[in-house]
Amino acid sequence: MTQLLTVSGSPSATSRGNALARLVGAQLTGNGHYVDHLAVRDLPADALLHADFADPAIRASQDAVASAEGLVIVTPVYKASFSGALKAWLDLLPQTALDGKTVLPLATSGSLAHALALDYALRPVLQALGARHVVQSHLVTDTQIAVQADGTVRLHESAVERLDAAVEAFSTALPYVSAAA
Repeated sequence: MTQLLTVSGSPSATSRGNALARLVGAQLTGNGHYVDHLAVRDLPADALLHADFADPAIRASQDAVASAEGLVIVTPVYKASFSGALKAWLDLLPQTALDGKTVLPLATSGSLAHALALDYALRPVLQALGARHVVQSHLVTDTQIAVQADGTVRLHESAVERLDAAVEAFSTALPYVSAAA
């Protein structure tokens, strides 16, 4: 079973991005992977903003990254870039935190025009952290995803096929982990 980590970079607990991270996590769990979830907004803001590497919650998040074979990183796109909360957390990871790991970058945004933020802003940071493979990113617009009052996530049919393809490409790119390991 492959150990995976979904990371939500949204500052809101009820965001579409957080819902997307949970949806993809459930899909990966259904495919036989073990998936843990990290919401950056749950980390202490003071530790994030003051780069407190010794903070227990920051260290626990670093350990979660270290134990994962792959990461799904989901962020809202604000002002043509990924969230500042996510950037603050990524800055606290060791320089080689993503060595040997496969990463799927996902985003939510008001417009498809922001899709390039994933490739021009987030991808270089992931590669600088040593990601073995950053699969093709995927953006879901706000009109393609709805979070119901009960937490149920509904994707517009136009987003389902493309998201499924992104998750499949991620799963295929994961390093093989034998069942005996």
